[in-house]
Amino acid sequence: MAAEKEERDGVPLTNLDQELFPEAGVSKRELIDYLDAVRDRIIPVLRDRPLSVIRLLRGQDQFMQKNLPKYTPEWVPRTKVWAEASHREVLYALCNDRRTLLWFGNQRAIEYHPTLMTATDRDHPTHLIMDLDPPEGSGFGVVVAAALLVRRALNDVGLDGAVKTSGSKGVHIFVPLDGTAETVDVAAATRAVAVRAERLDPELATTAFIRDDRHGKVFLDATRSGGASVVAAYSPRVRPGLPVSFPVGWDRLPEITPADFTVRSAPAILADSDPWAEDMPSPQPLDPGLVAEGHTIPVARVAAMHEGKRRARAKRSAGEGDVSG
Repeated sequence: MAAEKEERDGVPLTNLDQELFPEAGVSKRELIDYLDAVRDRIIPVLRDRPLSVIRLLRGQDQFMQKNLPKYTPEWVPRTKVWAEASHREVLYALCNDRRTLLWFGNQRAIEYHPTLMTATDRDHPTHLIMDLDPPEGSGFGVVVAAALLVRRALNDVGLDGAVKTSGSKGVHIFVPLDGTAETVDVAAATRAVAVRAERLDPELATTAFIRDDRHGKVFLDATRSGGASVVAAYSPRVRPGLPVSFPVGWDRLPEITPADFTVRSAPAILADSDPWAEDMPSPQPLDPGLVAEGHTIPVARVAAMHEGKRRARAKRSAGEGDVSG
């Protein structure tokens, strides 16, 4: 029997009734139908942003694709970005239209991770992001409580943001910026917000980058800045049932669980609404005092690297000193 094949908006769609991956419980058709159903909501948050996707091909492990493959159709918008880590240019897609979104769906691209900056302005992030990661085995309630701490810390400096589930176990808080702050200052402000939130309840939340130092607390990840990417609102996740990263009003946050929102349930919940656009505050300037405070706080990844080296040296020294006769 020939493989099932359809076409939508000029994009050939193949193998639609195959399960996306073992335990997904969702077919490729359902993924593409979902993306098409939410296209008017997800494309605006992807538009003009260098895009990484997580694909899952049959019989293979999932992988993140940044560089566009050579077989990409010419009509897919794209932009080149210099990657400092690999010292090369990366050719990213720009998912600016339905046709491109459908093509990605047919490529079994399940997750959509746009950058925090646009292709036309790479020096001024459009949002300050806080990623809240719960400790292993905890309920969603602790993440909600930590998110409310972050909101208090933001409100204290005249900022407000929108919140969404990550599509996994945590939440993401997005604060829209007015475009005047450069990358290094947004990164600094993010660190300051995290430290202020931690200070509000240090028994609940932590900024400790090293996992062993978190001691069962919610991690306030303040490292998403600059050229970093974060999973988009409405993006599915590679999890059983394909949950999606879903916008939730602050007042409803304590009432929901991330599992409430999947590629099957989300379209009906949304109906004709776009809560991410509706709940997002107007763009805001950063408080200069917050930025200045942030510049006094060490960058988490750098501090963790130095601490890791220090601990390794101490461990080696302890081993060398443990000489038994």
